[in-house]
Amino acid sequence: MARRSRTSATFRRALAVVVATALTLTTPSVLAPPAARAGAATPNAVVAWHVHAQTTIYDVARQSPNAASRSFAMVQGAVYDAVNAIAGTPYEPYLTAPRARRGDSVPAAVAAAAHHVLLSLFPAQADALQARYAAELARIPEGRAKRGGIAVGEATAAAMIEDRRADGAFDASVTWPVGTAPGEYRLTPPNFVQSGAWYAFLKPFVIRDPSRYRVPGPPALTSAAYARQLNEVKVLGSAASTVRTPAQTEAATWWDDFNMVEWQFRRVLATNQRLGNLETARLFAQTDMATVDALISCYQQKRRWSFWRPVTAIPLAGADGNPATTADPSWQPLRATAPSAEWPSGHACYTSATMVSLRSFFGRDDLPFHAYSPDSGTTRHFTSLRKAQAEVQPARVWAGVHYRAAAVLGDRLGTAVTGEVLHGFGRPARR
Repeated sequence: MARRSRTSATFRRALAVVVATALTLTTPSVLAPPAARAGAATPNAVVAWHVHAQTTIYDVARQSPNAASRSFAMVQGAVYDAVNAIAGTPYEPYLTAPRARRGDSVPAAVAAAAHHVLLSLFPAQADALQARYAAELARIPEGRAKRGGIAVGEATAAAMIEDRRADGAFDASVTWPVGTAPGEYRLTPPNFVQSGAWYAFLKPFVIRDPSRYRVPGPPALTSAAYARQLNEVKVLGSAASTVRTPAQTEAATWWDDFNMVEWQFRRVLATNQRLGNLETARLFAQTDMATVDALISCYQQKRRWSFWRPVTAIPLAGADGNPATTADPSWQPLRATAPSAEWPSGHACYTSATMVSLRSFFGRDDLPFHAYSPDSGTTRHFTSLRKAQAEVQPARVWAGVHYRAAAVLGDRLGTAVTGEVLHGFGRPARR
């Protein structure tokens, strides 16, 4: 990593998760210079429509990272099936392989698949989506190839929309259990809202049983392990910390940006690797589906343990029964705490799923990549997927939003779930 932050010592407690499957490696491809998100020509239609999807999903709709993961996975799954069908179905389709000719226009298929899924998710943006769709189609010569590509994309979009109908998303009747006893989850400032609990019951994209993946619970409130973790985040994660370094503050902010840097990683690597449309579509769909399925298991574990977040625990430390902790009623974290229970860290689950998927796809770890965060105002550069993955764990502590073990366990849970996704998605078709 070009701009390197010193991380804390590796957490040494023995922690375990159920790991059901081994990772499957795919054939590596070769690298080229990255295109900037805005204003630069994109290397293929899949990357172009991933940018359009981000504009719709986040820039305009402002979906939260967990909700956005579902939206991206739907878009990329439909795009993958469309491109795969036109290529002659060299890989197993995700949902469908509509009738297609190899001469059908891939850009038209990608545009139709992405547009129709996005329109189903964000009907309020219909005018903007239609204008973008028309502009992209105008670049493609009229004729049979264009008509064929559109038909293929429309078919895969319809299959995805139908498959995700009534999948449990945005069910407002599902709420987080909230308690009042020491250690029990309480709604968090600044807004004290119930949000995102439905994710624990969302229909997975690939894995069969999200509940198979579990993490051990948090340490007892009276234990030395709990005091050590609470005091670490109290000192390093405070908005007013004098111990956290500027580099750590930057990393904490960069990783916590809702304009998620992981979305950029995928485009940078696909561009640098000179991936074609099919390989890009397979990579993006695999990675997005892994993040959703990892978050489902993660949110089930959050619900199971329902532990209080540092923003609650530190002001109420006088009630935890631990003589090694002291309350600070005015304590505030560097970054706002997401409205979900502690244990494990959802961001760690998400990022490990992303990095494991990328590492598996390319068959190597030493890949240079970078991303820009509007929140931190900086671009961070990495030379290794593992280094980026490892940095998330202390970064969640530096942000003041998680205990260290919650981040460690989130990383392990996301890795385990992604193993099953890689085993079940996009395998070479049997002939």
